[in-house]
Amino acid sequence: MPTPRPLLPVLLAWALALSSPAAAADDTGIETARTARQIAPGVRLESYDRLESDRWLRIDELVVDTSGGTGGTGGTGGVRVEYLGGDGPETVAEAAARHRAGPGRRVIGAVNGDFFDVRGSGAPLGPGLRDGRLLHSPAPGTASAPAVGFGPDGRGRILRLGLAGSVTLPGGRVRPLAGFNAARPPAEGFAAYTADWPGAALPDPGGPAVELRGGRAAAPPVREPARRARPAPGTTLLLARGATATAELAALRPGDAVAVAARPVTGAGPVPWAAVGGREALVVAGVPQDHDGEPNDTAAPRTAVGFSRDGRQVRLVAVDGRQRDSGGLTLTGLGRMMRRLGAYEALNLDGGGSTTLLAGAAGATAPALENTPSDGTPRPVPNGLVLTAPAGSGRLAGYRVEPLGGAGPDFGRVLRGLTRTLTATGHDAALGPAPGAPSWSAAGGGSVDPAGVFHALRPGSATAYARRAGAEGALPLDVLGPPARLRPTRDRIGLAERGESAGFGLVGYDAQGAAAAVEPRDVTLRFDRSRWNVTGDGRGGFTVSARTARATGMLRATVNATGASAELALGVGLETLPVAALEDAARWTGPGAAVAEGRSGRGLALSVPAPAPAPLPGSAASAAPPRPVPLPELVRSVSLWVAGDGSGARPDVRLADAGGAALILRGPAVDWTGWRRITLPLPPLPERPLTLTGLSASGARGRLVLDAVAAETPPTGPAPAYRTRPDPVVAGAAGVRARPWRFAVGPAVPASARTPDADFVLTGAMERPAFTHRGVRFLPLDTGRATLDGGGLGRMRSLRAALAAAAREPGTGALAVVRQYAPRAVDRKEAALLTRYLGEFRRATGKRAAVITVGAPRFTAGRSEGVLEVSARRGVRTLFGADAFAAGDWLSVRPG
Repeated sequence: MPTPRPLLPVLLAWALALSSPAAAADDTGIETARTARQIAPGVRLESYDRLESDRWLRIDELVVDTSGGTGGTGGTGGVRVEYLGGDGPETVAEAAARHRAGPGRRVIGAVNGDFFDVRGSGAPLGPGLRDGRLLHSPAPGTASAPAVGFGPDGRGRILRLGLAGSVTLPGGRVRPLAGFNAARPPAEGFAAYTADWPGAALPDPGGPAVELRGGRAAAPPVREPARRARPAPGTTLLLARGATATAELAALRPGDAVAVAARPVTGAGPVPWAAVGGREALVVAGVPQDHDGEPNDTAAPRTAVGFSRDGRQVRLVAVDGRQRDSGGLTLTGLGRMMRRLGAYEALNLDGGGSTTLLAGAAGATAPALENTPSDGTPRPVPNGLVLTAPAGSGRLAGYRVEPLGGAGPDFGRVLRGLTRTLTATGHDAALGPAPGAPSWSAAGGGSVDPAGVFHALRPGSATAYARRAGAEGALPLDVLGPPARLRPTRDRIGLAERGESAGFGLVGYDAQGAAAAVEPRDVTLRFDRSRWNVTGDGRGGFTVSARTARATGMLRATVNATGASAELALGVGLETLPVAALEDAARWTGPGAAVAEGRSGRGLALSVPAPAPAPLPGSAASAAPPRPVPLPELVRSVSLWVAGDGSGARPDVRLADAGGAALILRGPAVDWTGWRRITLPLPPLPERPLTLTGLSASGARGRLVLDAVAAETPPTGPAPAYRTRPDPVVAGAAGVRARPWRFAVGPAVPASARTPDADFVLTGAMERPAFTHRGVRFLPLDTGRATLDGGGLGRMRSLRAALAAAAREPGTGALAVVRQYAPRAVDRKEAALLTRYLGEFRRATGKRAAVITVGAPRFTAGRSEGVLEVSARRGVRTLFGADAFAAGDWLSVRPG
């Protein structure tokens, strides 16, 4: 179960960290969230978010202590790191499910492994060892390749692994073996392939081959064999390339004795028991490596392995990337991070869409996916590293208690009068699975029925218990106030066709804006049952499916206890909507762009020049519209007409998500002439809505003409409008004057025009630093720079310093954050982080908090997580009455 960090010690740690120049110099970003859980003795999962100056990061890390391991000796001691896969590309989860952990052991975690021949054989490009046996050698042409290896005692290290192999021909002639189950055959010499081949189809042999069984040629050599399947157990396929090797192999006859030997060799030290290849060294002897300027040193999803100096502590790290919530790391940045984590040496494994990390949980029968792969779904890969641990006794020792649906932003919260389904997973002393249904009980503000459903009775703290025969598990719960409003997790659901389904959840908010999930049993749904099916998904949410091929409609959910309601728009059936007809092609600008005759009317021509000589980047042509073009919010795919010249040039559609992150939809190589309509599907991850920012063509030299860009989208109509009642802080002049003192927000006025109704006026500009006035610490935040242009990091550092100061000042009763209205500068993650920090500050210290936005288009007032949020309308003065130590609300507001 996730364990959040307690806030008050963190606030004090912030103050110490911010006062240390050395700490600030070593760490460019700040950690914004962290959870941890033990998944087996000696193994824990650490998951954390970071805000850097130019990106958000999401990191998952398996921290492994192999001190009690027995490596490959066959014992059942502690944790072991083993080679995963080897049977062809498959997802890490599929490979982990088939992994033979051995008697008395179980799989508890895994990561993806080596770089591989993604467009060819699918085989890893580096070496691999299992149980001390060579499975595959590095690609021919390299004497050795980097790898992570683990010895029989569990100790790990970074090393170089190579092949020592030979082919003994009739008459005793011995020739070197250039490749063993390698992803690519050698340019010259012999290569052998066995049942341990880790790819999909065997690579193109490019020369003759002979099958060997029992150390003898089983048949005459075959020139350019067509069969590409993995050799059967006990069979070796021997390939030859180059004149000398080809002649010697062609001379073989059935029954000739041919011996193939292959063993791994290291540059130094013993051969490891298990090993997987990698590529770039990230940390060497405690020094992070500089990869600036290298081709792979771009921000991307990353997988890495790091070791302590003695090799006993292993860190398996996955960094998400190519997403708004996590921009990924460069190699240089990854090395610095691995060093900060304590790695004395570290190696980069395959990243990008391959990055995958699985981790178990107490009592779980199999590990689950923890990171978010950049492709939207896990990518099939040829190998990886897998963690195994002793299976345990299977005798019940405790329970892992969680709300249905697992962790989330509202983990452990329930609204008064509603319910939350709890699950209890039994585990033994080794955190392995153990059977046994529990008895339920609760203390505090609720009760639990025999089915494990918690009923929230009164606000405050509560604890749910699962017990059986001395085994126990507990879950602290926070009972909020009754639901005052309800929101679905999605405003609209669009389905492409009948039978397709999509999910949504419901979130309720109490009067303080604190949120918790609302489960199906606590609401009544109204919808057209002749057109839609809506059912509980078994995880606390709902599943919608269509009963017709084309329809639109509305779903209304009402909380049974309070009547709070919300609506959700529904639609099914794709329709094609025009996005850019390109009649204005003359206004699209960029290199290689010109107006051309389109399919009907004008079109846009993109002429790709001849490729530039290496090492310059390849050639491309592109055109940007006069202004970004919005796409329908639920767009599934983008289509356009392309007139090709058969050149092989590729058209691309360039988009930006709601936060401004770039997204490229890559089209096929245009090997046709004349007009053809292409459709480019959208991945599921981008933050909607999207805008079209450009069209481009790249690759081979050629000229493409583009026309009629369109979007395929389900029809749902507009999202429902939400209306909320005025917040109690909104008051008239008398209510504001009743407060001990007042301040105003709005435009600056000359001193001669000021009135004595306010102690001061806040304009939102940074005319003064943070200050304290009559128990309220005011923190002006500069919103002139965007979140991912250094602005977010600067603002959060200022906020954390102010929170730390306010927490330790007995004379300060409230913190007010003042900022200029700048929705394009502050992204949704920064806005949510600001609210979360202030909400945690409020709960941990008992002090008050507010966010005041100056210069907004309209006045609004509300609260989230107990934090008051007031937007003052531009051009007018908004008056605030304040009492930092009042028993109830501490602000009263009179709109201008």
